Amino acid sequence: MATIEQIKIQPLHTNWTSIPVERLEEGIERQMIVGENVMICRLRLAPNVVTPAHDHPHEQNNSGRAWPRALYHWDEQRIAQAGDVLHFPPGTWHGATMLDEEVILVDIFSPIREDFLT
Repeated sequence: MATIEQIKIQPLHTNWTSIPVERLEEGIERQMIVGENVMICRLRLAPNVVTPAHDHPHEQNNSGRAWPRALYHWDEQRIAQAGDVLHFPPGTWHGATMLDEEVILVDIFSPIREDFLT
């Protein structure tokens, strides 16, 4: 994958069906749109997938279009549902467990997650 310096940023009007799908591991697929200072990642997570607790220096917002239920944990466990929006300030320890249905969510990161581009 190219670094942000190698990508010429242009205005974009697209559809997720035209964005390449990257299989990260069993049950997790990601698509990305990368801007100069912000990136949008669309993730498809299979039922019962666990994203291990982690933190990062990036600010993160996410919301799910077809988000039946996912158990999020940071300072306490909470169940997120379709229509919920989550905000994680930089350095927030967080992770998630998908419950009994597939989850499709959109993550927005700023600054760019350069670690996703390698």
